Amino acid sequence: MINGIIAKKVGMTQIFRSDGVVVPVTVLKAGPCVVVQRKTTAKEGYDAVQLGLVEFLNPKKVTKPMAGHFKKHGDVAPVRLLREVRLEGKSDEVKVGDKVLVDQFKPADKVDVVGTSKGRGFAGFVKRHHFRGGAATHGSMFHRAPGSIGASAFPSRVLKGMKGAGHMGVERVTVKNLQVVQVDVENHLLLVKGAVPGHEGAVVIVRKSLRQ
Repeated sequence: MINGIIAKKVGMTQIFRSDGVVVPVTVLKAGPCVVVQRKTTAKEGYDAVQLGLVEFLNPKKVTKPMAGHFKKHGDVAPVRLLREVRLEGKSDEVKVGDKVLVDQFKPADKVDVVGTSKGRGFAGFVKRHHFRGGAATHGSMFHRAPGSIGASAFPSRVLKGMKGAGHMGVERVTVKNLQVVQVDVENHLLLVKGAVPGHEGAVVIVRKSLRQ
């Protein structure tokens, strides 16, 4: 059973429930997808499928390695985006060429969304690691500094892994247990409560939550 789908983040909006409560939601264009490759325990050591997002791809952009990959695994039409999704439960009936649509999700389902966080460039200690900083008054000259990062006598160096200023964002992030608010099968849209990682147009994987 395929429990996931490739989606693109459209943006955020809000909807009103029947009782008048405003719910912030993220709109995701989920699928349609097709199974490009089937991975089995006997051959690869685990059960999974490689999904491809069905969308227009200029034939001139299809390289020879790409064409060979799709031809090798069932002669599926080349797609630009490929992602791998693990299989859960009985999965013998899953085969190359099967369609994966957004109708596998229902309102009130819980899903996990996996994506890449927004890039924030070079960030300081407070923004990147939520350091508290020092006092802002009474003549303090210690505001947004990290404090001690190592002793001068021993080991006389900064240990590896010490939190500090540096590049922030562009990391794999998984937001768990988001509630599905609405499903639009005709337009391949999925509305989930809350925010998901990434900018508008970012590619994410939506999978059924392991903790229902």
